[in-house]
Amino acid sequence: MSDEHRVAGFRLGIYVFEDAEIVDFSAPYGVFSVARRWDPSLDVFFIAESMRPVQAQAGFTILPNYSFNDRPAVDAFLIPGGAGTRQETYNRRLHEYIRALPESTLLAALCTGPWVYAQMGLLDGLAATARKEGDPQELSSRGMVPIDRLAVLAPKAVINRARIVDSGRIITAAGISSGMELGFHLLRRAGFDESFRREVARVMEYLDAYDIRKDSLELSAALE
Repeated sequence: MSDEHRVAGFRLGIYVFEDAEIVDFSAPYGVFSVARRWDPSLDVFFIAESMRPVQAQAGFTILPNYSFNDRPAVDAFLIPGGAGTRQETYNRRLHEYIRALPESTLLAALCTGPWVYAQMGLLDGLAATARKEGDPQELSSRGMVPIDRLAVLAPKAVINRARIVDSGRIITAAGISSGMELGFHLLRRAGFDESFRREVARVMEYLDAYDIRKDSLELSAALE
C-alpha cells in the first residue's frame, strides 16, 4: 500500500490482565515501538480494567496507560493469551468494553486470547486460530490444547491452523511467538507497505524470519 492509504496516527491498544503471557504483548508492542522511528504518529499502549499495576506471568509487572473507564481511541485492540485467559474469557466487563468499541476498530488476539471473542460469539462464521502446541498441563488427560478449546467455545467458527488468520475486522494469531507476525500484520492493516515493514524487520534483525513467515497467514476473501 502507498502512503496515501496509511491510517494517520494508527493507535494500537493492548489489553493486559493478571497472568497474561509476556511475549504475547511485548512482541507486537516492540514491532510498533521500532516502527515509530520512521512514523512517530504511530502509537501503542496498554489498557487494563483499572489503573492498578497488573502482574503478568512470572511476576512481570505492567503499569497500564489507560483503564476501561478512560475509553482511549484505538484503531486496533489486541488481547494476548496466557494463564489469565481462563478467567478473562468470561470477564463481562471486558466483553462490554469490546462491544462498545466502534465497528471500525480492528479486534486482534493471539495464543489463547481468541477465546474471548469466541465466548462473545464474535467468531461465528469466521475463520480463526489459536495456539496449536499444548503445555504439559494442556497435554494431560485433564487439559485441552488451546486451538481445540477454541473449537469448543466457537463451534460455528472455521478453525484454521495458519499462523495468522485475518477475517476482516477480527485477526487471530497462533502461538506465543506469532505476536511478532501479528505486529507486522497490524502495520499492514494500518496501510504500511512491504518496504516499510521489511525495514522495521531489518532493524530488529528479524528480516530472515520475516521473509520466511510473511506469507504464513490466511486472508479472508474480502481482503485478498
